[in-house]
Amino acid sequence: MKTRWTFGRKIAAGFAAVVALAVISSIVSIRTLQTVIADKDHVIAHNAEILIQAEKLDAGLEWRVAATRGYLLVGTDDYLARVEQARAEVSRVLERLHALVTTEAERALLERITKLREEYRLATARAVELRKGGTVPLEVLAKELEADVQPKRLELSKLVVELVALEERALSEAKAAAAAEADAARRLMIGFAVAVAILAIVLATVLARGLARDIGAAVQHVRSSSAELQSAANQQVTSAREQATSMNEISTTVSELLATSRQIAGSAQRVAHISEEATGAARAGDKTVREAHESITGIKTHVDHVVTHMLDLGKKSQQIGGVVDIINELAEQTNILSINASIEAAGAGESGRRFAVVADEIRQLAERTGGSTREIAALIEEIRAAVNTTVMATEGGAKAVDAGTRQFGEVTAAFERIVKLVATSTEAAREIELSTKQQATAVEQVNIAITNAAQATKESEASSGQTLQTAAELAKLSGELTQLV
Repeated sequence: MKTRWTFGRKIAAGFAAVVALAVISSIVSIRTLQTVIADKDHVIAHNAEILIQAEKLDAGLEWRVAATRGYLLVGTDDYLARVEQARAEVSRVLERLHALVTTEAERALLERITKLREEYRLATARAVELRKGGTVPLEVLAKELEADVQPKRLELSKLVVELVALEERALSEAKAAAAAEADAARRLMIGFAVAVAILAIVLATVLARGLARDIGAAVQHVRSSSAELQSAANQQVTSAREQATSMNEISTTVSELLATSRQIAGSAQRVAHISEEATGAARAGDKTVREAHESITGIKTHVDHVVTHMLDLGKKSQQIGGVVDIINELAEQTNILSINASIEAAGAGESGRRFAVVADEIRQLAERTGGSTREIAALIEEIRAAVNTTVMATEGGAKAVDAGTRQFGEVTAAFERIVKLVATSTEAAREIELSTKQQATAVEQVNIAITNAAQATKESEASSGQTLQTAAELAKLSGELTQLV
């Protein structure tokens, strides 16, 4: 059976192919770069090192020549030590050059330099030995150097220059080869990059066409299914709305009926409660009237006592007024005496100053006492007026209490008749309350059933609306997918 690849597998396969090509291109680029770097390192490590050692060789030879000439001219051992150091340096450089050279031309030229250097060393050694003996004049040594040593030195310098030129040519050729290899590596990397880009474009085109074809077929199927689902959802929504409207009307009617029944039951219950409360109030009123009659009789007795006490209070307030007058006179006399004492103290001079202070304090105390007695006198006058008013009021209250006592008998008889009528109204209200409660219970059960049916209808309508919305979204999504494809 042929296995059909999914979208994810196709995209993963294309991505894996592109990644594989990119990895191969990276590996080739890295290997090429390593080769170029190795060639560059070889050029730096080999040819450049040979050039450096050749320059050192030339410098060592110059150092030996200068030291030899110094010894021949001066004849001191310091120059001999320098000659030996220069010889050792030249030997070390020649050994390094023998280890570095690789071509036959380099080896042949280096052999010639080594041989000529040995000849030059022997010639200078003879000149040094002659200078050590001290028997040969400097002019003869100079001629010996020019005739034997100088030509070898010039020939040795030419060979070193030739070695330097040879290595410079080799270095240039190595640079050119490295540049050519780098250019080839660059072209190879560009070729791989172009190949990867072309393959990626081809894979993307193939995958896009395949995905567009598969998605287009799926979108057409989704569009047809969403159209059918939308049509069915529209019909379901219409039926659910009509049913919900009818259920709402029925529920509203039943709710109004239930509310009316509850209002009637509540009114009947309130009437029964009011009747019971009126009965209790009438009985309590009768009891209260009787108790009030007894209380009024007691009040009359208390009022008589109050009048007697008020009269006594008036007499005592008059006595307090007499005492206050006496205190007031004493305060005035004290004030006059303190003023006289102050005058006498002022006449006494410095010795009467303290007595003047005491007299001043006594005068202030007398003034405060006089003010207090005046306030007490005013309060006593107010108490007298209040006592007179209270006595007159209590006498009028006693007369009103007598009149009220006569009317309480009539009120008691009226309350007894009210109690009988309220009891009859209470029985009728209780019967109405029981009937309306039974009716309200039945209507409430009907209302609960209708409410459940209405809720089910609303849920069906909401589900239909959600289905319709889903169908519309599917249709919109299929259109967007079609545009994308």
